[in-house]
Amino acid sequence: MGEAKKESWEWIKAIMAAVAIAFVVRTFFLTPIVVQGDSMMPTLENQERMIVTKIGEPKRFDIVVFHANEENDYIKRVIGLPGDHLEYKDDVLYVNGKPYEEKYLKKYKEENSFGGPLTGDFSADVPEGMIFVMGDNRRNSTDSRHIGPVKVEEIIGSTKVIFWPVNKMEILAE
Repeated sequence: MGEAKKESWEWIKAIMAAVAIAFVVRTFFLTPIVVQGDSMMPTLENQERMIVTKIGEPKRFDIVVFHANEENDYIKRVIGLPGDHLEYKDDVLYVNGKPYEEKYLKKYKEENSFGGPLTGDFSADVPEGMIFVMGDNRRNSTDSRHIGPVKVEEIIGSTKVIFWPVNKMEILAE
């Protein structure tokens, strides 16, 4: 085999290895997603791009991406885990009777120009094998209050990294 053919073969192998690695990473570990709509405002804005991590189980207050139906994936925040009893009363979240502060809603509540509570009163039980999700824009979010709890196996992964637009690049805190 000539020197040019050897070099070409080495390039082909390197490119094939890179494609295989990219396929494995995207399939099993990380994938990009585009935020669609305003249901996660003010935390996330329409058309922001994020990296979804496909490793690990969702935790309370994680932002997750899941298959809502055959056509759509939704991005929402985990509020309830399997077996939880949730209650919202006077704009305060109670999980299994314990009040929780939702720090990610603080700014939204402070800028409350709409009057009344951000989140209306309700209660729900989360069945085993499911999670309860809500958008941060509580008054404009189709979430578990409407579609019901989400099966854990429908979760694609969780996300904390905004990578686009560049001027909004950040790692979200809980």
